[in-house]
Amino acid sequence: MTTNDARVRVLPGYMNSGPGHWQTRWEAAHTGFARVAMPDWTHPDCAAWCRALEAALAAEPQGEDAGEGGVLLAAHSLGCLTVAHWAAHFSSAATRAKVAGALLVAVPDPHGPEFPRDASGFDPVPLDALPFASIVVASSDDPYGGVDFARRCAQGWGSRWEEIGARGHINAESGLGDWPQGYEWLLSMQPSMAPRIARSAAGGGA
Repeated sequence: MTTNDARVRVLPGYMNSGPGHWQTRWEAAHTGFARVAMPDWTHPDCAAWCRALEAALAAEPQGEDAGEGGVLLAAHSLGCLTVAHWAAHFSSAATRAKVAGALLVAVPDPHGPEFPRDASGFDPVPLDALPFASIVVASSDDPYGGVDFARRCAQGWGSRWEEIGARGHINAESGLGDWPQGYEWLLSMQPSMAPRIARSAAGGGA
């Protein structure tokens, strides 16, 4: 299996992710990446988004048909809260078992002044431990959610914590381009990929 073979489901936030966003760039560059289509990007409803994620994962193959590892979730902003609510309230044992890990980037605070007024049902944020590996990535100057809030979420979810400095909302305006560091973190949660990434980081071959 090559890195392009990883099965990744992309979960953007409010208003979807445009062409310059790292999520969109990853989709364009790698096979196996697919965006979960939400019913309404401009008026996000938590329950509706969670049901869309559950349906997408229910359609994923399982057993021998699924290949190595499992599905990875690449979530940004409201996509992160969707993962937390889905895991706590909307997931089935079968769909939870299909997820190998989740990259949760720029977690927004529903009580923050910039939280979208058109979004509903995302508060309170579940702080139950996620039943799969996860990494929370935060920026020190994210207008949609402070570091303290993101850290509390990471602690509750049992997530690995990564802080990347002043990068705003870690979106297209953050100047990350293809964001290779985030991509590496994502793949580190794929069991079949982790040894290869470790060898690469150490300067070893494939």
